[in-house]
Amino acid sequence: MFKDMDPSKRTLVMLVGMVATMLSLAFASVPLYDWFCRVTGYGGTTLEADAAPDEVLEKTVTVRFDASKHAGFPWEFKPLQREMEIRIGETGLAFYEAYNPTDKPVAGSSTYNVFPFTAGGFFVKIDCFCFQEQVLQPGERVEMPVSFFVDPEMVEDRDGKYIETITLSYTFYEIDLPESDEDEQAALDIQANQSQNTAQN
Repeated sequence: MFKDMDPSKRTLVMLVGMVATMLSLAFASVPLYDWFCRVTGYGGTTLEADAAPDEVLEKTVTVRFDASKHAGFPWEFKPLQREMEIRIGETGLAFYEAYNPTDKPVAGSSTYNVFPFTAGGFFVKIDCFCFQEQVLQPGERVEMPVSFFVDPEMVEDRDGKYIETITLSYTFYEIDLPESDEDEQAALDIQANQSQNTAQN
């Protein structure tokens, strides 16, 4: 097929094919990288499990908690404890607090990782507010839990056995409101405008 084609057309077809292939790989690389990080803990990405292991070691590790937010995100967001010491394999429970000081509902989602990055493959979450998007109503303040454990296999790892402190970090950023909240807010805005017009008249 390509042999009988004009050389300039053949070059054009090959270039278009290369561009299409590169675009496909670019779009596929993001979910593949995310999947790879979640499975391996690469880059400080934490793992997930349904329950803590049966084995709890005497050795302890200090877990520190950090909170930040993207520029312009209106929530107040902070950990309710700065650090805790837990035994390796033991279930830990920590809380973060979020507050929406605005007069409108605001939706947020969080990214997270641990430091040092080598701890990512051993820091395991059982349940976490970060598994779901969060919507705070005007003036709403909530406490958001995260339960976790440090895998006992860390003490057998070449690098992991030297880890004494792990920092768990969350960064919140704003996302679009779910449709139900958008509809509710639109209705409230209409009601407020009608009340304002009535008062002016």
